[in-house]
This record gives sequence, structure tokens and C-alpha cells, in this order.
Amino acid sequence: MNTDVRLLLLSPDDNIFVLRAAVEAGETIVVSGQQIQISTRIGLGHKIARNAIGKGDKVLKYGASIGSATCEMSPGDHVHLQNLKSDYTPTYSLESERDAHTGERT
Repeated sequence: MNTDVRLLLLSPDDNIFVLRAAVEAGETIVVSGQQIQISTRIGLGHKIARNAIGKGDKVLKYGASIGSATCEMSPGDHVHLQNLKSDYTPTYSLESERDAHTGERT
């Protein structure tokens, strides 16, 4: 599989690449042997879709979910705040830090 050297795959399970260098609108990159034209400038360190990602699909970086896609994405699409939603849910509350019997902080 030929892939552009500007793309970094952090885990074989990932569905995104991290850019090792910025790419400009109109540039062509090669993803798994497929030529893809970039529609907008994407900066160094940003993420692009490795393959098609469906709305609601988990976006994987380092083999772990970093959120869910809020829309359909094609290979080479910029993956960022405009199309990624965090799945983080806080697991604490201030009241749970108090001892139920004494009312003191634990």
C-alpha cells in the first residue's frame, strides 16, 4: 500500500492519519494507493480521514476513540471540531466527594 510520506499512522486500528506537514488546497496526496485531492489547507499535526467514516462512527487515534463523527467523511477529509464530537462524559459530581454520614470531604 502506497501512502504519502506526509501522513503518520499511529496505530493500524486508526481510521485517521496525522499530518507530518501542512497540505495546501488543491494538493494531491496518496492514501493506500488512492490519489485524493485536498479541498482546503490542513495544518501540520491535524488529522485527515484514512478511509470513509460514517456519521456516528467512532474516530480512532492511537487505536482509541477520540470522539464520534458528526457527518459523513471521505478519505482525505479534515477531521476536526467541525465534524467530530467528544464522547467524554464526566464521571464525578461535587456532592459525591462528601462522606454520606459526616458531610465532610473525603
